[in-house]
Amino acid sequence: MIYDYIIVGAGIAGLNAARLIPKDKKVLVLCKKSPWECNTFYAQGGIATAVDDSDIPAHIQDTLTAGANYNNVKAVEVLSKNSLEGIENLIDNGLEFDLNEKGELAFTKEAAHSRSRILHADGDATGRMMHLFLMTQLEHEIQTNAVVNDLLIEDGICYGVQYFTSETEQKVAYSHNTILASGGIGSIYKYHTNSTAIAGEVQGIIAEKGLELKDMEMMQFHPTVFKGTSFARKALLSEALRGEGAHVVDENGYRFLYDYHKDAELAPRDVVSRSIFDYNRKTGLGVFLSFDTFDKKYFRKRFPNIYANFDDLGYDLPFEKVPISPAFHYAMGGIATDLNAKVKGVKNLYAIGEASCIGVHGANRLASNSLLEGIVFSKVAVEDSIKEEFTIDKSNYSKIIKSYTRNKNIDKLIKDELRKLMWESAGIVRNMGSLEESLQKIDNFLEEEVGRLLFLRLLTAKSILRAAIDRKESLGAHFIKDF
Repeated sequence: MIYDYIIVGAGIAGLNAARLIPKDKKVLVLCKKSPWECNTFYAQGGIATAVDDSDIPAHIQDTLTAGANYNNVKAVEVLSKNSLEGIENLIDNGLEFDLNEKGELAFTKEAAHSRSRILHADGDATGRMMHLFLMTQLEHEIQTNAVVNDLLIEDGICYGVQYFTSETEQKVAYSHNTILASGGIGSIYKYHTNSTAIAGEVQGIIAEKGLELKDMEMMQFHPTVFKGTSFARKALLSEALRGEGAHVVDENGYRFLYDYHKDAELAPRDVVSRSIFDYNRKTGLGVFLSFDTFDKKYFRKRFPNIYANFDDLGYDLPFEKVPISPAFHYAMGGIATDLNAKVKGVKNLYAIGEASCIGVHGANRLASNSLLEGIVFSKVAVEDSIKEEFTIDKSNYSKIIKSYTRNKNIDKLIKDELRKLMWESAGIVRNMGSLEESLQKIDNFLEEEVGRLLFLRLLTAKSILRAAIDRKESLGAHFIKDF
């Protein structure tokens, strides 16, 4: 059997693509773990959108400014100009965003936005509510615990995918169109905010095939992540908290961010993250998020999930400060696509969401543009595929389909070392010597007989280090400094 579409990933981009594909098409959605193990489900703050037509130029400018003007301007224009229609379509189909006292959409503000334009749902559970909504809209086949380990590409055509269904079994599925919506790379860093399912294997496949990965040095670190657990995945403290009045302070209550940027907590994320990193390194003082500007009743209503989560951890918000540090959050770089979301060099392969790099985020993503990107460019990809009407002839695929070993005994030690290397060398502040040393270690790891998934992660990590070394000057989230 040949599917009309295979979608790799069940986050906002993949599920919205599935929602928009005509119901008479044969579609297979492949999900690495369970559907809610994706970054969409953990997204707190909200989804950005132009408030109205008059706000589009300002939204575009804010996106470019945050991205250090390294963005693809045409992609940013597509994002903002299609934002209103995308949001209206979701609302018309039943998604409920939070309303204000007048019964109107409640817009809030986040860092680097020139006005309030962030929509939220269930207070601080926007991603979760959007994901649950999209799951209710899914009328196509979905397979969980399906871990893609290869793309069947020959002569510029993608014939489908190969994926693990267990530790030892793998399957092949053929498709006229393949859409990669597999998310970013978080689990290759020691500290991150991502779902543990997000580890960058698909980016490694793209590198292995000789296709383009773009802007892989541009990795974003979230400034305000709860420091008080030993887990690699850290609890996020939404940007919306700072947008509505939370302050970053040291252990003495000093708001030191003004020493680094006039906008303090509302400066771009890369600036805030570096400032916290630098201040802690210089002073040795702990860093905290303070909520003392909030009324408790309002806080519990606006941020109900953050309140409940930290209540479970023993914090009485908004009366107590919470220890924070930056952690890896989002990959601006990814699989290079054109403005139709098509992977460069392949006729019927698309990449959308965080897995892709169309250039919309530039060198630093503007807060809450990521959920919007998933909505807008999933629609772009589906519309282009319908217009192209490309079909494969399965018999033309002549390559040998390999049998891979998913994991090997050696993998655990190397995975741990990889995550440590990436955090220390390709983190918030980078040093050329450390980057080059780490790249050599990655090359050494690639010589080992490792499992398929680790091999792909290593290729992705190598692409990040290589891109960081090649960019000699600091730009946005890529900050080079000799210690």
